[in-house]
Amino acid sequence: MAFDILVIIFLFIYGLVMGSFLTVVGTRLPNKESIVTPRSHCTNCNHVLEWYELIPVISFILQKGRCRECKVKISIVYPIVEILCGFLYGLSYALYGFGYEMIAFIIISSILITIYVSDFEYFIILDEPLIIGSILILLLKFYHFGFRTFLISLISGLFMFIFIMMVKLAGDKIFKQESLGGGDIKLITMFGFIFGIRLSLVAVVLGSFLAFPYAVYCSIQKTNKEIPFGPFLITALLFVFIYMEPIKNLLNLFIIG
Repeated sequence: MAFDILVIIFLFIYGLVMGSFLTVVGTRLPNKESIVTPRSHCTNCNHVLEWYELIPVISFILQKGRCRECKVKISIVYPIVEILCGFLYGLSYALYGFGYEMIAFIIISSILITIYVSDFEYFIILDEPLIIGSILILLLKFYHFGFRTFLISLISGLFMFIFIMMVKLAGDKIFKQESLGGGDIKLITMFGFIFGIRLSLVAVVLGSFLAFPYAVYCSIQKTNKEIPFGPFLITALLFVFIYMEPIKNLLNLFIIG
């Protein structure tokens, strides 16, 4: 029990650090900036942050949410993302212990954080996290389950790509504008790699339901703002992953019935 608590605490702290890094990835790559240089700095006064200003959450609290030099407010998004990432990393072990599911959950959580930041802020789903995440998931499946599962996952991803491309083409024709972005298509393709076809379709439908209230709100406000679909899709992905077995059983019940 004590060992489990220590592991969860370690993963939580590691998640805080990764949350800070993934925020940098989600904000810099859409602007074609390096994630290595320049060093982390205040976006208002360009003050280069010292190591003690980069401690996740703690630095934000000690500095009262403001830049140490120019006193401009720091976005609350940073500590929220760090805490969320720490929570998800710790939850991975609490739910699954060591194994495929834990590592896959951490990979999905990392992609979730990056997409939340980049898609809500810039309406961009970055290719790099999706490509790296897909490769890692496929390699994990090959290592843990063998070549047959690896091949089925590849085929499922290809099916989801073809399926969602057909949906996009139909949507573009009906609405006379782009209905799905390229990032959404790549993300849904990754669903196939992770889940197979049936659960991927469940995740897509769930993501659409999650996005619907936000779409209605934007419509009521009469904004022409593009709706970021990625965060809702990745949230659905995480939900389906956590409740994978109950959802499978429910699907089997309906099919048999």
